[in-house]
Amino acid sequence: MNHKPRRGFLKKGMGLAALPLLGFAPISTPPPRNEKNLKLSLNAFSFNASLRDKTLSLEGLFKFCAENGIPAIDLTAYYIDSYPEVPEDKVLYGIKKQAHHWGLDISGTGVRNDFTLQNEEQRKKEIVLVKKWVIAASKMGAPVLRVFAGKANVEGAVWKEVADGVIAAMQECAAFGAEHGVIVAMQNHNDFIKSADQVNYIMENVNQEWFGLVLDVGSYSLKDPYEEISKNIHHAVNWQIKENVNYLGAPKPVDLKTLMKIIKNSDYNGYLPIETLGPGDPFEKIKTFLKTVRKALG
Repeated sequence: MNHKPRRGFLKKGMGLAALPLLGFAPISTPPPRNEKNLKLSLNAFSFNASLRDKTLSLEGLFKFCAENGIPAIDLTAYYIDSYPEVPEDKVLYGIKKQAHHWGLDISGTGVRNDFTLQNEEQRKKEIVLVKKWVIAASKMGAPVLRVFAGKANVEGAVWKEVADGVIAAMQECAAFGAEHGVIVAMQNHNDFIKSADQVNYIMENVNQEWFGLVLDVGSYSLKDPYEEISKNIHHAVNWQIKENVNYLGAPKPVDLKTLMKIIKNSDYNGYLPIETLGPGDPFEKIKTFLKTVRKALG
């Protein structure tokens, strides 16, 4: 199996090797960097109910992140009023400006799509949805657009038949993303995608530089989740760090010490969006989880 990091493509196409020819040269050799460039983000889905019933505005969400020292927001597109339609540019630019006002990066955004649909016309509509939001992501300054494989619950040979359609759709969307500077990233979501082997199968068959994985630590249900994470981390371009993992079908608190060790031993640098789910006050749940994640991150 080829474990070449998916994120390595970001080093291509920037002309770094050509810099000496342009008259640039390092003043001195930088010291070895022992620390990873890891930064926290908050997935907006943590406030799903409040954002949907409008008791929390996007500005209120941004303000919460700023007040709690969270440097970025993973702004799921569901919470933009016009969704699934893309709003006018002034709305997208307004969101970008508002995030900047609060000192936040937009680490990613995402849509709800289903590429496992067997009706070709329906699947084409899903591809169009993703492409529209690729453009929207670019305008908001989001480097990653999170997408799903789909909801089909099939196994064996049928799984691979359905996967062919998913792969073709992902290839088309990733090629489009490349044209707009947006990485299209599939989230493993314990629906059509349940295992690390299935993730690797799709990743390696899509085989596009502007395609990656939003690694959802809570959605491996068939085997030890930390072994599964280790098998997929070379594809990761973004994350969902959740309070619980799905340990052989049962929820179990995430072992952040083990998870951070895996991440720090990988080549991953970038944002680690956290997400809290379930009952309880999301403001307090996030603050509590944020404290434990920061401690584990060091």
